[in-house]
Amino acid sequence: MHFTTFEGLRVGYRREGKGPALVLVHGTGGDGAANWEGVTQDLSQDFTVLRPDYTGSGATEDDGRALTVEVFAGQVLAAMDHAGIDSATLVGFSLGAAVAARIAADQPARVSKLVLISGFARLDARLKLQFELWRDLIASDRAAMARLVLLTGFSPDALSSWGFEGVEQAVRDTVQTQDWAGMARQVMVDLSLDVSDAGDKISASTLVIGCAHDHMVPPAHSRALAASINGARYAELPTGHLAPMERPDLVAQALREFLAIA
Repeated sequence: MHFTTFEGLRVGYRREGKGPALVLVHGTGGDGAANWEGVTQDLSQDFTVLRPDYTGSGATEDDGRALTVEVFAGQVLAAMDHAGIDSATLVGFSLGAAVAARIAADQPARVSKLVLISGFARLDARLKLQFELWRDLIASDRAAMARLVLLTGFSPDALSSWGFEGVEQAVRDTVQTQDWAGMARQVMVDLSLDVSDAGDKISASTLVIGCAHDHMVPPAHSRALAASINGARYAELPTGHLAPMERPDLVAQALREFLAIA
């Protein structure tokens, strides 16, 4: 781990590989390790891969201050500054897609190319219902929350392939290892999220990736993101929401193909 600071808070990030810079931004309840390990194993062979954690996740501190997409964006940029990276391909997943879009819109010089995976620009009624349920289950029944995340996060085929014991072990592992307090804090950001102004401001070459079996953030949100960004390409993977964890090989392949032609 490497560490820097943002507005007095210690921010942790991982750095691997050599070559052009890729910054991988995690989603709600994840961190740079949990969301991106498999993708990094592939891409770090040819790229410098930076994986920051933001408040509520991993090694980054939480002093209880109000959290926003803008705070997370500042923490990602602080990690880039500390690593000596002026401009990079920015890859955001889920909540991280909103963070990446915010950076690309507000700090265009820092983003050479942009990839948004399983993202959404603003809350709708269904997402609000989901995140309120997450908030309530984190407070009242974490085993049920773990089951819900697995059920809606992975594609049916992937989850079924684990078998009965594999699924139950994943539930137990999630209950024991998840930073529930941090996840609850990030869920509150989801519940107020709105980066719908970002699309018109983004000038970087952009790839938006939706996931065909995504029951957390259905792919219509990714298609809308792509439509809001001038010249954005759209691709869809045959996975659930947690594509970087379910099929890191497909995510890495999509990134390599985009970077080769962008």
